Amino acid sequence: MTQRTVLVVLFDGLQSLDVTGPVEVFAGAELLSPGAYRIRTASVGGGPVRTTSGLTLVPDGSLAAAPDPDILLVPGGTGGLRPDPRLVDWVREHGPRAARLMSVCTGAAVLAEAGLLDGRRATTHWAYCDRIARAHPAVEIDPDPVYVRDGNIATSAGVTAGIDLALALVEEDLGRDIALTIARHLVVFLRRPGNQAQFSAQLAAQTAQREPLREVQRWISDHPDADLSVETLAARARLSPRHFARAFRAETGMTPGRYVDRVRLEHARRLLEDTTGGIEEIARGSGYGTPEGMRRAFVRTLGTPPAEYRRRFRSATTP
Repeated sequence: MTQRTVLVVLFDGLQSLDVTGPVEVFAGAELLSPGAYRIRTASVGGGPVRTTSGLTLVPDGSLAAAPDPDILLVPGGTGGLRPDPRLVDWVREHGPRAARLMSVCTGAAVLAEAGLLDGRRATTHWAYCDRIARAHPAVEIDPDPVYVRDGNIATSAGVTAGIDLALALVEEDLGRDIALTIARHLVVFLRRPGNQAQFSAQLAAQTAQREPLREVQRWISDHPDADLSVETLAARARLSPRHFARAFRAETGMTPGRYVDRVRLEHARRLLEDTTGGIEEIARGSGYGTPEGMRRAFVRTLGTPPAEYRRRFRSATTP
């Protein structure tokens, strides 16, 4: 077996879980498969760094003395949004030498600043997607997925998404059984694919300021199988369809149709994961009308049909 060196870059203002989460995954893999991974940490000057929670992390050494890694991991945190120019220069020079680059949360901003994400698709924590997209227009920032892999570069959303991505890399290197054992040991599910959404439709959209629009949002969530056309929703809000569509988008950040699509998909996913209902029953109850309509929505958004989604992500506690 070829041992892979994992080098974790440390800097002031990083989020500790962005480091410890993936490191625990790779360390667990090393315990189960000795010789699989060699984990090293390094900072610009080799000195201790202070995390956003106040913890102090002591690296193994300096980046200048660090070997070129097989996996280069750049964590996130507020420090990643204002990276040390020396860190950016090091990542720009050494990043392309790594077999795989991996960022967690705003670590994507460091990779972007180094020019390594230009022309690539990437993700980061949902709260910073717009900021990083504006600062780096050459990068295609996708705010939805838990993680994104584009070639040898993998970027992930906030905090626990780093664990998801690390588990995916271990599964690729050592197989599903070892990755599943690590997931069980860490008491997490080996179930989130990269294209799973970071958050629910209700969190993805802003809450409308006006009560009639907030009531419509609640109605949509409670009645995904109802007639949710713009005309019907506008009538509930006592607005003209045109005025309603414009106001809804202005106050929630998305069109009524997109919001309805997200709610229905989320409702169907939850039923597939947590109930034993049939595909046709779930399709009707989620507002798709037919299994084919639901299948098209799942394939378009998640890249997998409903039956396969249920097989992979059904809750272990479902009867």
